[in-house]
Amino acid sequence: MADDPQRNFRSAYYEKVGFRGVEEKKSLEILLKDNPLDLEKLSTFSQRFPLPSMYRIHVWKVLLGILPPHSDSHTLVGCYRKGQYQDILEALEVMRYINSFTPSTHVYLRMFQLESQVLPRCSETMPPDEENEDFLSISRAMEEIVDDPVDCYWLIKCFVNQFHTKFGDSIPHLPKSLEHYLSQEEPRLLNHLKNTGALAQLPHGLWFRRCFAGCLPESSLQRVWDKVISGSCKILVFVALEILLSYKIMLMGINRPEGMVKFLCNIPQENTDAIVTKAIDLWHKYCGTPMHAV
Repeated sequence: MADDPQRNFRSAYYEKVGFRGVEEKKSLEILLKDNPLDLEKLSTFSQRFPLPSMYRIHVWKVLLGILPPHSDSHTLVGCYRKGQYQDILEALEVMRYINSFTPSTHVYLRMFQLESQVLPRCSETMPPDEENEDFLSISRAMEEIVDDPVDCYWLIKCFVNQFHTKFGDSIPHLPKSLEHYLSQEEPRLLNHLKNTGALAQLPHGLWFRRCFAGCLPESSLQRVWDKVISGSCKILVFVALEILLSYKIMLMGINRPEGMVKFLCNIPQENTDAIVTKAIDLWHKYCGTPMHAV
């Protein structure tokens, strides 16, 4: 279909005056009027554009299966979700796993463990292991994005479950992909990482397992999670890649692996929005842009 000159002019004008997402917001509003909702189109939209903040949580809930495609059932299903949340919470209180002083993220962890049938005995509760620390890190980030505790728990649970089910087999291969794309974009930096022994010690395992929770501020992180929730774990590779590219000069000046790891585990928070924007551009450059009609 030929481009619409008038639409292109409007889009260029909106972007120039700071309203880049106006046309995209209108497109999403049209998609959200469908009944039932078209999950494929919603996923494609989320892959192509950042979700407007006013619709982000709703779209996440639909894509993660917390709410069904049929919009007229959303209120009823929302009540069921709230009731289930309350039942699990009360069960944990009765069993004395939680009380009024338990941090909310640890409450979510116990709820998740109870539903997953891996709740340890009270007498056997130990400090969180690696997997539980990953869950808690994602929980802390989600808590900053979502105000309602019921929504927050369901989003954490379904996000973690979807991530492990859908991408569990792919995660171990992401570091190799990172190395490949780094060789395409900045071979000198890759050689420096190899020569100093830092490549194998990069904190990408932590980044990938936690989907950058605890690394990026939530304002930047939610744009990455838009892509993960809508079906791409490959975006994580390009966020890691762009972090390395953005701090290339700093990293090239460090010759000890532990110095690089220390820096990368505490990257400056000021320009993470630009890092995510460039990462999404790289992702589209190498993986293409979904073209399903919206």
